[in-house]
Amino acid sequence: MYNTTGATIQRLYGMPVKAVLNMTPCLLFLYVNGVMLFTLMSKPVFQETTRYILFGHLLFSDSLHLTMSMVMYMLAVTRLTMISYVCMVISCSAGIIAIISPFNLAVMSLERYVAICFPLRHTQIATCRRTHVAIAVMWVLGSLNSLIEVFVFVTIESTPFTLQIFCSTLPGGAIYIELNIAFTTLNFVTVGVIIIYTYIAILVTARSVSSDKTSASKAHKTVLLHLIQLGLCLSSTLFNTINTLIRWHMDPVVGLHIQYVLFLGLIIFPRFLSPLIYGLRDPTFKHIFKYYFTFCFGNSVKPVVIVS
Repeated sequence: MYNTTGATIQRLYGMPVKAVLNMTPCLLFLYVNGVMLFTLMSKPVFQETTRYILFGHLLFSDSLHLTMSMVMYMLAVTRLTMISYVCMVISCSAGIIAIISPFNLAVMSLERYVAICFPLRHTQIATCRRTHVAIAVMWVLGSLNSLIEVFVFVTIESTPFTLQIFCSTLPGGAIYIELNIAFTTLNFVTVGVIIIYTYIAILVTARSVSSDKTSASKAHKTVLLHLIQLGLCLSSTLFNTINTLIRWHMDPVVGLHIQYVLFLGLIIFPRFLSPLIYGLRDPTFKHIFKYYFTFCFGNSVKPVVIVS
């Protein structure tokens, strides 16, 4: 009785505090990502270079993921009820957005692989048109899991579409959990294999070439960063598993606090840190980003020179 009452009090009085603590870092991260996107759009050369197009898409998808994660978390905390098919649309959209970043990292690694291992053909292979096609393919592949979930929901579920439910739990949730685990495992294994392969290939090239060792060495460090980013993205998939274990084995009051910490540590921070670290490693982008981030104070923007 005490535990139940304590959890209820925490929901009533701790909810506004947690909502503010949740919104503040999310809004800060979205602002930083917004400045980075503005920086990429400020110079035409960024919009005509493959790796910056992919980086901009990574920022865009991670910003969408931050926004959707914040919405889903607030729905779970407030225990807001909604019509089941509306919840399905929101959940499927969140699932699509979550898987785009790993796909983007794989394509970015392939782009660096072509640039170092096939430098003479890089401009012919990594064109802007093919980059945009690759981005479209990412969204199609990322939508497969959600489309199957929608098909299962429409054909199998016997509950009416107008049923009021908590958006954190859909009817027949076990089916969706199994589908999500299968697709998540397949996607992350595929992306991991691609990134590891490109890392090894670039590392071998960096040790064998007699010239331009600096670019090759920088490229294999970049792909290694992509592998770390993939690990950060993978950590977000552990949230639901750990959260379920907490609800089963821990006091509800303590579980609410741990859930909030896990939300920030496993979902919010990884999606913010990875593009920020990647962007600040690029000297050309870093200089212009600092100029706009400080509201155009300080040194003026120098002419942009892209180095492959």
